Amino acid sequence: MKRAIIVVLDSVGIGELPDAEKYGDTGSNTLVNIKKAKPEMDLKNLCSLGLGNITGKDISLLGKVDSPIGCFGKMAEKSIGKDTTTGHWEMAGIITEKPFPTFTHTGFPKELIDAFEKAIGTKILGNYAASGTEIIKILGEEHVKTGYPIVYTSADSVFQIAAHEDVIPVKKLYEICQKARDLLTGDWAVARVIARPFIGSNGNYTRTKNRKDFSLPPTGTTILDLAKQKGQTVLAIGKIEDIFEHRGITKADHTTNNHDGIEKTIQYTKEVFEGILFTNLVDYDMIYGHRNDVEGYKNALVYFDDKLPQIMSAMKEEDILFITADHGCDPTTPSTDHSREYVPLLVYGKNIKQGVNLGIRATFADLGQTISDYLGLEANFSATSFLKEIQKG
Repeated sequence: MKRAIIVVLDSVGIGELPDAEKYGDTGSNTLVNIKKAKPEMDLKNLCSLGLGNITGKDISLLGKVDSPIGCFGKMAEKSIGKDTTTGHWEMAGIITEKPFPTFTHTGFPKELIDAFEKAIGTKILGNYAASGTEIIKILGEEHVKTGYPIVYTSADSVFQIAAHEDVIPVKKLYEICQKARDLLTGDWAVARVIARPFIGSNGNYTRTKNRKDFSLPPTGTTILDLAKQKGQTVLAIGKIEDIFEHRGITKADHTTNNHDGIEKTIQYTKEVFEGILFTNLVDYDMIYGHRNDVEGYKNALVYFDDKLPQIMSAMKEEDILFITADHGCDPTTPSTDHSREYVPLLVYGKNIKQGVNLGIRATFADLGQTISDYLGLEANFSATSFLKEIQKG
């Protein structure tokens, strides 16, 4: 009864990639820079797996140990991009060679906005790149008065639509987002349309947990597809179902926050099934990284670290736990966008070797190929499995 448990600490990068300068991310190092800003941060359980033993500038500051109980390394993103979709797809086996379009500097074309307004029967506000919390401060009152949805983007390939839940109910906002998704094809095919509902009054607007992502379908076969085709369980926790457009998934649990996601991971790990448990913990990115909240980011990391032993103790004999990330989002830099970084790779299991340095993997897809080999899925990704390096016997 073999299982792969993947926990994605969304945006928890571990140092700039060699091409970070092209993305404006020189100096980004999410984990290490948080540690430098908050030296009291103690990730003792992650470090017991080897987090502080990973090769890289100043990573040992996190807490290097003499005898890690897990395997450790870091992965480079081979795909072009630094967004959620690209990162998750790559770890599941798809390397994206053509970047998703962005509209950071220009906003969306008039032709697209005209078509969108016609489709939804109303005008829109915004249409520029902005922080989601800032744009509702700026345009929230006008939105409430007019009923016009707020459209905005960022450095990522996203078309985001914000609306007050009392003005445009959540269900209606989702319908509007689907109409946008239907239009966003070809040269306009952004990776994600995101519903961003909020509540409150002028000067005190707050985004709610009813966010929903409308992604493009994966452009190739993933480990999720292969596991489902083989009759295995593919359990998606958090926004995984949205990232993969519900494909290759047998059961989904759309959690409300990191706490909920961690508890659901523990709960489902205790259950009996064969296949993949795939968790995304989004708060690091959505709540703390994009808002440059160093203290909040630190506290969220410590919370996961404190809960990690419960995940590990719930694991069965043949389980393998993979802890990683999809990109960076360094809250200590002036930028509030994702950062082009390596991501950590920690591996643990009762039948997994201890203290193995997996080095620097050339692609996130090494993770997908390894899981495929372990579960007998017969994937043939452009990647290198590290199963033989970590498995006992």
